[in-house]
Amino acid sequence: MLIQFCFKNVHSFLSALLGWICTSYRTQMQQTPLGSISRPKTRIQEQKRGSSTQLTTPSSVNYHFTRQCNYKCGFCFHTAKTSFVLPIEEAKRGLRLLKDAGMEKVNFSGGEPFLHERGNFLGELVRFCKQELQLPSVSIVSNGSLIRETWFQKYGDYLDILAVSCDSFDENTNKVIGRGQGQKSHLDKLHKVRNWCREYKVAFKINSVINTYNVDEDMTEQISALNPVRWKVFQCLLIEGENAGEDSLREAEKFVISDQQFQDFLDRHQNVKCLVPESNQKMRDSYLILDEYMRFLDCREGRKDPSKSILDVGVKEAITFSGFDEKMFLIRGGKYVWSKADMKLEW
Repeated sequence: MLIQFCFKNVHSFLSALLGWICTSYRTQMQQTPLGSISRPKTRIQEQKRGSSTQLTTPSSVNYHFTRQCNYKCGFCFHTAKTSFVLPIEEAKRGLRLLKDAGMEKVNFSGGEPFLHERGNFLGELVRFCKQELQLPSVSIVSNGSLIRETWFQKYGDYLDILAVSCDSFDENTNKVIGRGQGQKSHLDKLHKVRNWCREYKVAFKINSVINTYNVDEDMTEQISALNPVRWKVFQCLLIEGENAGEDSLREAEKFVISDQQFQDFLDRHQNVKCLVPESNQKMRDSYLILDEYMRFLDCREGRKDPSKSILDVGVKEAITFSGFDEKMFLIRGGKYVWSKADMKLEW
């Protein structure tokens, strides 16, 4: 009888346990919509909030909606670690949330933003931001290689600024850096895109990363001839997990230059009026960066620690984990005349 009593109790316990498991599973399934997007968990369990309790306004946001690229720049600090791109309606929802939170300027970057859907995805986001959200400034950073004139014909009216990355005016140096594809000339395409910007009334900008392979170059003549509205000059920056460390897809240590070398480059180009220099100190915390899941990336620890997605928790909550230094943003000249309607350019 004792054995029978024990058996009945074990049987009752197992039946209750099984019932609890089934109930919990059904509840979880009801709370998870079938069409929901799976976003990865944040890298750290307890995220580090910003040092300031003052509410941050996302006036200028850099949205890296794709990590994929057709170039292989050796110092790249936003590498192809995923192939994920949000559905366009979700991306638009996130952009509207940012506009409602105070965004005035959005910059689309990658990866290479013209790679996904041959630039049409990018074009529709540009149109949406200018036409529907009526943002004062919409810009793009691209390597330029995949841009076609037909894109300007369809979307040029909605774009304020197009920045093309060019690190050298020596074709062989560009190839050594990794800024090239096959036998195509990066410099020829740079000049083509510059002419299209003039024809379709888009402000033209150049971005250059200064590293061991171009630090001794004098680009004064070429930059003056291209006459960009801004020439952003960045000091090569190491980011753990992107271009440095065990989990990185690049090894950028060989590209790194000293602060003095960077200053020497700036001194050599001091007469170039459109030059906007950005040292490692100015770069690291002065950008609001959204990744492909619309998570803010905190770079304060020399790596990219993601917040939760603004699509899940909203802008106000997510931005407290961005590590954004608004004071440094202003010091580096992050706020400028960024609408082409206000630039008074002679096309």
